Amino acid sequence: MTVEPNRRQQIEDVASTLFRERGYAGTSVRDIAQALNLQGGSLYAHVASKEDVLWSIVIRAADHFNALVGPLATADVPPAERLRTMIRAHVAVVTGMQRDAAVFLHEWRLLSPDRRAALAARRDAYEGLFRKVIADGIDAKVFRLVDARLTAMALLSSLNGIATWYRPDGSLTAEEIADQHADLFLHALETPR
Repeated sequence: MTVEPNRRQQIEDVASTLFRERGYAGTSVRDIAQALNLQGGSLYAHVASKEDVLWSIVIRAADHFNALVGPLATADVPPAERLRTMIRAHVAVVTGMQRDAAVFLHEWRLLSPDRRAALAARRDAYEGLFRKVIADGIDAKVFRLVDARLTAMALLSSLNGIATWYRPDGSLTAEEIADQHADLFLHALETPR
């Protein structure tokens, strides 16, 4: 099925807004079509299914997280600096594409089993980037001896929570929020002197 890119993007944008507001299960194809001023069944001329739209949204967000954070995880800089830049990049995605990030973070479990498994593997690999940098810091004795897996999960849970409460017109900028999270986690990780 070939779809005009602008129309497909419109469908995904509207669906992302609705999925974030109502949840994937609480949003019907008819809701998406109505928001676009289309007849209920007309949406299927542009997309195969509601799940295909969700899949496109979560893959777009996953690709964005990986594109920004992935190269930072392997940069030739000390672990604390790598972790700080990774936190900043992750928060930049969460706040820069907040709607899609929220859908990615909260609605992916409603995908079909095969897609859910594929996305779970991608999420685990992404979390692995953080685990590796934390382990590198432990090996270099700049981070305390902690469970890298648990620490990475706690860090990402905190950063991902930003998608639910961040407001561009709030009292802190996205960069300030990122820096405060980085300061908090790096201070907690640093080796006592």
